[in-house]
Amino acid sequence: MTYTVSITSQGQISIPMPLRKKLGLEKAKKAVVYGGKDGSIIVEPILDLLSLEGAVSTTTKSSLQEIREEFGNHLAKRKRK
Repeated sequence: MTYTVSITSQGQISIPMPLRKKLGLEKAKKAVVYGGKDGSIIVEPILDLLSLEGAVSTTTKSSLQEIREEFGNHLAKRKRK
């Protein structure tokens, strides 16, 4: 699927509905965006940390918001390497 999108003066684009559905991107979801080696822009959804519930145990106390933000930051840093 190929779509033509407009870029706003603030550098924003809208991702067409069929692509959002395919990627599982909804209003409250987040994604990682980075440049590909060929000059492309790559958008990948960030997994919701809650989908990994029970996979790791810890004694650290953090709010769900803090955990989600840190997890998103971790994934973004990993993609830039």
